[in-house]
Amino acid sequence: MTKHTQFTKKWSLSIGASVVALAVVAPVWSGAVATADVAVPSAGAPTFEFASPAREQTSSQRNAIQKAKSYLELTSFSRTSLIAQLEYEGFSTADSTFAVDSLDTDWNEQAAKKAKSYLELTAFSRSGLLAQLKYEGFTQQQAEYGVNAAY
Repeated sequence: MTKHTQFTKKWSLSIGASVVALAVVAPVWSGAVATADVAVPSAGAPTFEFASPAREQTSSQRNAIQKAKSYLELTSFSRTSLIAQLEYEGFSTADSTFAVDSLDTDWNEQAAKKAKSYLELTAFSRSGLLAQLKYEGFTQQQAEYGVNAAY
């Protein structure tokens, strides 16, 4: 090994150790330490349960949320069909589900909008429209709400 290679390896190890140390110490410096709840069991020895810190969104989750919002601005979706659409766009199932569930969406209102848009395109019987909304992924209750709002 050359002196340059030895230096590079030692430098890489030093940087790696520093990063690990910062990852452990940084939350303490920033005041982002998990809070502890102390419970005293009957034996008298305290136990500690740490509250999990708030998890930040990944860039993929943020992008999935933005894409979900843009789809809901264009047309109506059921929860399951919106998740499927995001998956079709290449988002993972976990990110798609996270995005859809993080939105404050009234799925009954989405069913009503979808039912009205179907009736603008063609004629449906009530039972046919109900079946179509259920096929689209709306729950029975959401589909019934949508049909009642459209008629």
